[in-house]
Amino acid sequence: MLDFFTIFSKGGLVLWCFQGVNGSFTGPVNALIRSVILQERSGSNLFIHDALSMKYKLDNEFELVFVVGFQKILTLTYVDKFLDDVQLRFRDRYKNQLEQKGAMKLLNGSFQFQDDFQQLLREAEESTKACAPAPMKTFMQSQKSQKTVKSMIETRGGEKGKEKESNKKSKNAKKEASAAEGDGDSTRGGTQSGLPKKSSPKPQENGNEGLTPEEIKRNQQEFFRRMGGGAKKPSSSSSSKSPKPEKLQRVKGNREWVMGGTNTKELDYSNKDMNGSQDTLPATKDNAEDLKQLGQMKGDLRSVDYESSEEEEEDEEVVVSAAAAANPSKSSSKSFRGVFGMLKGLVGSKSLSQEDMEPVLDKLRDHLIAKNVAADIASKLCESVAKKLEGKVMGTFTTVTSTVKQALQDSLVQILQPKRRVDILRDVMEARAQRRPFVVTFCGVNGVGKSTNLAKISFWLIENGFSVLIAACDTFRAGAVEQLRTHQRRLNSMHPPEENGGRPRVQLYEKGYGKDAAGIAMEAIAYARSHSFDVVLVDTAGRMQDNAPLMVALAKLIAVNMPDLVLFVGEALVGNEAVDQLVKFNQALADHSMSDKPRIIDGIVLTKFDTIDDKVGAAISMTYITGQPIVFVGTGQTYSDLRSLNARAVVSALMKA
Repeated sequence: MLDFFTIFSKGGLVLWCFQGVNGSFTGPVNALIRSVILQERSGSNLFIHDALSMKYKLDNEFELVFVVGFQKILTLTYVDKFLDDVQLRFRDRYKNQLEQKGAMKLLNGSFQFQDDFQQLLREAEESTKACAPAPMKTFMQSQKSQKTVKSMIETRGGEKGKEKESNKKSKNAKKEASAAEGDGDSTRGGTQSGLPKKSSPKPQENGNEGLTPEEIKRNQQEFFRRMGGGAKKPSSSSSSKSPKPEKLQRVKGNREWVMGGTNTKELDYSNKDMNGSQDTLPATKDNAEDLKQLGQMKGDLRSVDYESSEEEEEDEEVVVSAAAAANPSKSSSKSFRGVFGMLKGLVGSKSLSQEDMEPVLDKLRDHLIAKNVAADIASKLCESVAKKLEGKVMGTFTTVTSTVKQALQDSLVQILQPKRRVDILRDVMEARAQRRPFVVTFCGVNGVGKSTNLAKISFWLIENGFSVLIAACDTFRAGAVEQLRTHQRRLNSMHPPEENGGRPRVQLYEKGYGKDAAGIAMEAIAYARSHSFDVVLVDTAGRMQDNAPLMVALAKLIAVNMPDLVLFVGEALVGNEAVDQLVKFNQALADHSMSDKPRIIDGIVLTKFDTIDDKVGAAISMTYITGQPIVFVGTGQTYSDLRSLNARAVVSALMKA
């Protein structure tokens, strides 16, 4: 039933293994190490790799990992208890060898664990059989087999009809008996009182008891009068009222703006100098401001500013010392209590338990949620930290709070540091050597800043000497093409064509509105290949993750054109919504792809990062869900406001109280 069971150290030394089927289990175990253990995602102890399910348990005291693998279609209820039993038996038997630190001592040790493993496995399987549900009864054991054919035949006037007739007869007999008892009681009462027996009057129909014909007729007339709408008002009263004057209809006038002016020719941009054939803008004040940004984006992007938490702690210490100098009597009285409180919080060389960490983890979970981390992800992070620290022996002068907080901080840094590094400049140069354009597709929900950040990335690529073709594949939103054309003109005015041999550094490929986005992207890539463009940036329409037709269209665009990079553009303002967006975008791209290995999101562009202060939890949520890196961070409105992610800066802002 089990495919394999292995015990190895966190350093990578395999101490013992069991193999139930032929074949190597190296690939699934390495995938578990890369995707879960190294990425700090050990909140759940289940990992699925292809058709194999794996459950694992961490032993933090001896730095061991216990992994069991079985087929995904099987439902083995004893696996969790079996893992615990194997861990305890292995620890107890080889405790002396495991306490000897060092890889060479572990290699020299002999771990003969086969007999104990087989014994525990038999006990686990037998316990499962004992708790199995009772088998289904056979037909001969059921009550239906005891019935005869005659008892199951139902006739129209058969036994059921006889039963009904007998029931009716019994009911009538009971009614007659009760009536006879009532008559006997009344006769006895009459003879005892000496009064003659009076016959009870029959109730009249329709509730007209005791009414004369005249009263009945009068009531009927009153009823008909009410149903007819009541008495009509005399015409004299209506004629005495004066007619109401007619209201004059108001006509809505044009709004007059104070600073708007009245000359509409100033708003006319349809002259020959501003049509689609013009690639640059005339010299204006805004253009002069743009020219100041030249030369700031060459080379790799600058990272987000990093504010060290150590500086904040030093500031706090300075404030505390100043307050102590102002009130020396209070500070001396509190010093003893502060030292006592510090000693009270220390853990003296003992292993951490779940109960020790629970209060600290609850506070950290609430803190992460307050910093915009999705609630589910905050819980998973805390569970992962608890599993990472459970059973770990602490030092003498170490508090539980500082240990748990440091472990969480290390986990967050590990999550934000990508499994692979996306180096766009290097990839563009490789594509140029192959004489093909490097294609980047941008996708996301409405209003997150796809077109704006596409223009920022275009400016960064131009600063590094590459030519860019923008494909206007947002054929739905009004003004989308005009927005990209405006960015193209501003970028070309900052880098005039004369500096590039008369060729514009940025060009726009557009076919208007209402066209097929996948076809426009294909034509743009072919145009870029024939005209030797270095990069093609594909702008797509914003769409909600629940809009199935638009998600199918996006999956078609990506599947047909196969871009080199698919970037998801998301706001830094969102919380739980980030999880829903990324999960459904990835699911839609996988479901509607036409290949066995579908293209999903390769990276993230995090926008509006300058509006959230220290609530940077969306970065954690997005990276945790996709496992993909944050490639760009938008920090403002100008072309130079583009940064790369600094994992420690984000974690520092996230852990700030």
